[in-house]
Amino acid sequence: MVTVLDSPGLSSSHYRGLRDTIERIEDGVPGRLEITKEGLVHDLRSPVGPHAMTTALVGRRLEQVMPDGLLAHAGAPDVEDVDEGVLRRPDVIVMAERDMEGEGSFDPRTLLAAIEVVSRSNPDNDWVGKMRDYPLLGIPVYVIFDPRKGEGAVLSEIHQTPSGPRYAVRKDFVYGEDVTIGEWTISTEGLPRYP
Repeated sequence: MVTVLDSPGLSSSHYRGLRDTIERIEDGVPGRLEITKEGLVHDLRSPVGPHAMTTALVGRRLEQVMPDGLLAHAGAPDVEDVDEGVLRRPDVIVMAERDMEGEGSFDPRTLLAAIEVVSRSNPDNDWVGKMRDYPLLGIPVYVIFDPRKGEGAVLSEIHQTPSGPRYAVRKDFVYGEDVTIGEWTISTEGLPRYP
C-alpha cells in the first residue's frame, strides 16, 4: 500500500521539512519513504524473496560486464535533487565509484542508470511515478524489472515535453531475453517471478 500526502509545488522549506521528517522516523517505519513532486510517498511493501533476489542478480550480472571503476550499487541509496523537490531510492544504481565519495545523497545527474524491481503492492510507483521523476532528475537510463509478469522495459533518451522531461525511447523485454542497460548487456534468464 502507498500513501501520498499531496503537496503540489513543494517549496524548498516544505521539502526540507519532509526530508528532516524522513530522517527522524525512517528507522521506525516499515517500508520506504520517498519525496516526489506530489509530496511524501510511503510504500508499505514488505521485503519479498523475488524482489531481493532480482535486485541482487541484476546488480551482480551488471558488475560482471561493466569495466572497473563502475558499480551497480544496491544498498538502498538515496538520489536527491533539492531544487526539484525529489528524493528517490532506486533498487540499483549504476555509477562511477568516484561519484560515490562524500556524504549524503547521491547527485542523480551522476548516475548512468537507475533500476527498479516492481513491488507487488505498488506497481504504479515504478511504472508511473518513477517514470516521471527519473527523467526530471536527469537519470539517462531507467530500467524496470517486473516479477509480477516476467517482463520489463528500458527507458532512455530524455527529451522535453509540455509536461516536463520524459523518456523518448522505450524498449520492452520479457524474462529470458538479454537486456541492454546503457552500454552493457545482461541475461534475464532465471530471474524469479512473484508467485
